[in-house]
Amino acid sequence: MNSSIVIALPKIEDAKKIRAILIRYGFSVASVCSTGAGALASMSELDGGVLICGYHLPDMYYRDILEYLPSYFQLLLLASARVIGEAPSSVLSVEMPMKASDLVNTVDMVLSQLERRWKKDKKRPKPRSWKEQNYISNAKFLLMERNHLNEEDAYRYIQKCSMDSGTNMVETAQMVLMLLYDEV
Repeated sequence: MNSSIVIALPKIEDAKKIRAILIRYGFSVASVCSTGAGALASMSELDGGVLICGYHLPDMYYRDILEYLPSYFQLLLLASARVIGEAPSSVLSVEMPMKASDLVNTVDMVLSQLERRWKKDKKRPKPRSWKEQNYISNAKFLLMERNHLNEEDAYRYIQKCSMDSGTNMVETAQMVLMLLYDEV
């Protein structure tokens, strides 16, 4: 995943100052804007990352942006202690006035977490199609009927054959079906 940083603050000068700080520490800032709509448009073109956002932008509040935030983006709220106290617990925040080190460390932490989550999600196997699931179900049914296995044992048999042969479960189920139907 190519993590990006989008900065949305009501005063564009403040956003540019934060961009300069982040660039100085080696971060890549994809976009700087002063509206929520601009931030959402920028994020829609990116894979994921951090939206550094103020409490109130000219066109919407941070809570409005939160509703439309893409899945691989994390909102980092820059606000006063009072606003942060009222924010949902899921929203990361840095209290204003802030130290550059607090901002840099928080952005680094968020980007690292997003990268780990993206890698974990990428490793997760994709769901089987109806057709693939049907092969496995039919092979299970045949094994249950012919070999008097219960459903769990039939599934384990297909799973074990799959691991032993180094093929995926769908291919193994297809082989079981071919072998059992050829016997008829």
